[in-house]
Amino acid sequence: MTGLPTELNGAASGVFITLEGGDGSGKSTQAALLAGWLGEQGRTVMRTREPGGTEVGVEIREIVLHHRGHIAPRAEALLYAADRAHHIETAVRPALARGEVVIQDRYIDSSVAYQGAGRVLGGAEVRQLSLWATEGLLPDLTVLLDLDESVARGRLEAAQKRFDRLEAEKGDFHARVREAFLALAAAEPERFLVVDAALPVEELAAVIRARVATLLG
Repeated sequence: MTGLPTELNGAASGVFITLEGGDGSGKSTQAALLAGWLGEQGRTVMRTREPGGTEVGVEIREIVLHHRGHIAPRAEALLYAADRAHHIETAVRPALARGEVVIQDRYIDSSVAYQGAGRVLGGAEVRQLSLWATEGLLPDLTVLLDLDESVARGRLEAAQKRFDRLEAEKGDFHARVREAFLALAAAEPERFLVVDAALPVEELAAVIRARVATLLG
């Protein structure tokens, strides 16, 4: 299934932009820069994330990222889908219906990459689960910040960040995640913008802005 304009996905005139990539690739930084630029253009922007974009999502985020014990991979996938179903219904679709630009850190592609490939559950089944949870809503544009997993790990370590459950996984897990993201982008080139996350922050932001400007017309 390819990306469709939001009005064909059951929303109205808004624009849905997601940022994807491995941990440490700079998604939050680029989301903030893009939101600021769009605000300067007079656009109303909702910036959000998964998991954790709603009050319910904050509680789910605490479980999936910080639970100290084992979580079965299928249970993990279902928790992400539950967060996504609530988030899309209560936050994203209303914003799109108001004509806003939604900038979201992680969405369905993250589940396909992390649970489908990283946890080896199978990308097709995980994707179908999320499509059911969201009633088929796909982004108008997905920006994939691609970065070698060892470089990304170095960034996280340099930041002296406490690793969550997924960040703490071994290198082969993150290598599978990266490969899955790139495969998704290759399968849907009209929806994805793949950028080299090793580029300077402002250079990356300029590339993303150019594509978003084209999208917005």
